[in-house]
Amino acid sequence: MWDHTKVTRAALVSGAAEGGTELNAFDNALLAAGIGDVNLIRVSSILPSHVEVVDSKPDLPRGAFVPVVYAEKSSSKPGELIAVAVGFGRAPDGFGVVMEAVGSSRKEAEDEVRRRIEEAFRVRSLELKEVKVAAAEHRVERCGSVVAACVFF
Repeated sequence: MWDHTKVTRAALVSGAAEGGTELNAFDNALLAAGIGDVNLIRVSSILPSHVEVVDSKPDLPRGAFVPVVYAEKSSSKPGELIAVAVGFGRAPDGFGVVMEAVGSSRKEAEDEVRRRIEEAFRVRSLELKEVKVAAAEHRVERCGSVVAACVFF
């Protein structure tokens, strides 16, 4: 059985890239974010109080199965501006909520993530002590992609 206490850290990462196809652009954006050589396991948006959020990209073994909350957008419309953001909010006891958003600009995606975090804390009747957000923005040349993620490790 999986022991959730083995996950002790999290990091916010983001990346943007072009590729020959939208899927290749997404793969390249994952590589740019530092999480392209692992298997992402999408999880819901809770940040446990015992998890420390670090500022550096995680050093993960290739092929690892890694829990992650992420947003992504890919496009093959030249000239289109695409953006995503992911962020977390924490209460004084360390409990947190992670939210993600897609937008047409970095600012739009970041603002939406902040609104979602604020609402999540409001409905839980929790005090919001800390908020951090990571975002990526890219103007599509041929096939582009952006990704922002909260990686648990």
